Amino acid sequence: MTNCIIMHTRNSMQPNDLERIARQIRLRDLQAVYEAGAGHIGGEMSATDILTALYFKVLRVWPEQPKHPERDRFVLSKGHVALALYVTLAKRGFIPEEEIHTFLKPHSRLNGHPNCNKVPGVETNTGPLGHGLPVAVGMALAAKLRGATYHTYVLTGDGEMQEGSNWEAISSAAQFGLNNLTLIIDHNRFQQGAALKDTNDLAPFASKLVAFGWDVTEINGNEMAEIVPALEKRTARPHCIVAHTNKGHGISFMQDRVDWHHRVPNAEQYQIALAELSETL
Repeated sequence: MTNCIIMHTRNSMQPNDLERIARQIRLRDLQAVYEAGAGHIGGEMSATDILTALYFKVLRVWPEQPKHPERDRFVLSKGHVALALYVTLAKRGFIPEEEIHTFLKPHSRLNGHPNCNKVPGVETNTGPLGHGLPVAVGMALAAKLRGATYHTYVLTGDGEMQEGSNWEAISSAAQFGLNNLTLIIDHNRFQQGAALKDTNDLAPFASKLVAFGWDVTEINGNEMAEIVPALEKRTARPHCIVAHTNKGHGISFMQDRVDWHHRVPNAEQYQIALAELSETL
């Protein structure tokens, strides 16, 4: 009965419902960063809409059975935004919501990078960039070999796409015809310490993925009406979603500012951000 209720709720979610949940997740993420005195709030804000759409609309998952064999797989390759995933998992019922207060505290299982041995709903440990997509390719290939029906999703950062391991994985996914794999690139145009264009600018991504044999969809990654159809899209080849997002999305003084990659708001900034995120709830 519980599974039926979960599936019904997930299927009935409309864009405005998802937008409300995303705002709640952003607000709790902000509070947790401020409480912990650490985090990667800029990238967490840019990725929240994608995480919300996945966990509250698209993914076939069962929070009370986090290892259900038929579950879809999601890999957070940009593991430094683990807090956004923790808040999403808590809101979806995988872990207690009050546990978010323990983020980064001694003996907490909510570390700065997700750990699949400690946190229900986390599929694999991530942190070193360029690891998540190769693991996701393995998951998708395993499903093909076993005849399993689950779909694998993986979220990377655009700066992370500078890692050569990602392009080896992209080539392999095309070679093996992994049409059960969706890569989402959080294209917020900034990485730690610099804009993407000032480091190793691989954008535009779409033409490169097409050249590797992938299907590609470009969307506004902070717009639910575009996110959900892209995530639900199925093609004959591996699918990449280039999600154009804003670093620090939803908080005026953080948006598109490279210094908010892992900066923590002071008391005055916290109150401003709190007010901005709360006024739309």
